[in-house]
Amino acid sequence: METSTPSSLDSALLALATAERTRRARIRSFDWKRSARPDQRLPAGNWRVWLILAGRGWGKTRTGAEAVREWSETYSHIGLIAPTKNDAREIMVEGPAGILSVFPRERPARYIANRYRIEFPSGSIGTVFTADEPERLRGPQHTKLWADELAAWRYPEAWDMAMLGLRLGASPQAIITTTPKPIPLVKELRIRAASVRDPLGRVILTRGSTYDNEANLSPAFLSEIVQRYEGTRLGRQELHAEILEELEGALWTGAMIDAGRVSRLTVGGVPAMVRVVLAVDPATTHGPDADETGVAVAGKGEDGHYYLIASAGLRASPETWGSRVLALYDEHDASLIVAETNQGGEMVAAVLRAVCSRTGREMPRIKTIHAKKGKALRAEPVVALYEQGRVHHIGSFDVLEDQQTTFPVASEHDDRLDAAVYALTELARERRTITAY
Repeated sequence: METSTPSSLDSALLALATAERTRRARIRSFDWKRSARPDQRLPAGNWRVWLILAGRGWGKTRTGAEAVREWSETYSHIGLIAPTKNDAREIMVEGPAGILSVFPRERPARYIANRYRIEFPSGSIGTVFTADEPERLRGPQHTKLWADELAAWRYPEAWDMAMLGLRLGASPQAIITTTPKPIPLVKELRIRAASVRDPLGRVILTRGSTYDNEANLSPAFLSEIVQRYEGTRLGRQELHAEILEELEGALWTGAMIDAGRVSRLTVGGVPAMVRVVLAVDPATTHGPDADETGVAVAGKGEDGHYYLIASAGLRASPETWGSRVLALYDEHDASLIVAETNQGGEMVAAVLRAVCSRTGREMPRIKTIHAKKGKALRAEPVVALYEQGRVHHIGSFDVLEDQQTTFPVASEHDDRLDAAVYALTELARERRTITAY
């Protein structure tokens, strides 16, 4: 019995058909006008600023990158501003949704890192700036501008420098993509967007939440953020893009924390630490509905200031969080673990002793404290250090900062806050800055 096999001609035709389908699929993947949601497309008409206030995962970066690709076909000089150099390269330019990713390989854009320059296939030029260096924006001129995460800019005056240079062509325009924070510039632009006539130029406001892009987000990501942030004040800002005003009566303000924020990426931003301590606020139960075990690592710098190095919340069994606490202790070369006896301090010592016994490691030094004051009274001296500009967060700690800016008015959880207060109190007591717990 004979069996038929595909001829070489059939195989060639099949390969050609497959290649053509692949080519068309790739073309469709770069057809932003077809795949974008209506609120992600460049607005029509005469406008000066398109302000996109949206939650994490909404598609802000992709929207900005696609706008740049569209602009690059027509306009010669495009400015790109990120909060930092790392943000510029890792997010705006080379990120998964960054500018280079939206150009097909048949017509790629080329990034020249040492010149902070993008060469587009049309011949147009993009120049990369950072808000950390506002003076670099003094002088350059642009026809279009994309400003990413404006609310996180360390020097908001970089926006003024950028707008003074946005003066080429018949319709100079800027896009802002940012998760909102209640900084004056964001508030000002929001007010301008509500104006019927704006002498500075029309501002179009687009708002959106994380859930608008649910179809393109991983179920694991959605599950995690819902569990961690939904229903919290921080969730309203980071997921639903609400501009949250400072909460009256809260001991900390966002402005107070932001004023002292530093980055390891900034030259001279973080001095060497002369002492590092770790503090634990243990949960007395564990499970999906239990409180977190709050952990904070803080250090005293050579400059005499205090630095919050790490903040974590562990919803796990004592064995698991005990192992994690010891790992953080080793990672940051801490010299002491602080735990309050009122809330499981003796349990912390017992848990860590058990983990050390099982793993054969040396037991760390532990200091247990008995709090004589209420939480608000214990926190007030630490708040005073923030007000004096002597406490610095190394990077951002979203959940901790949410607890700080709502305490004691509307905070449902304060585990990470308590741990941070214990750590900073211990460091500050050395010079009697804080006299007692």
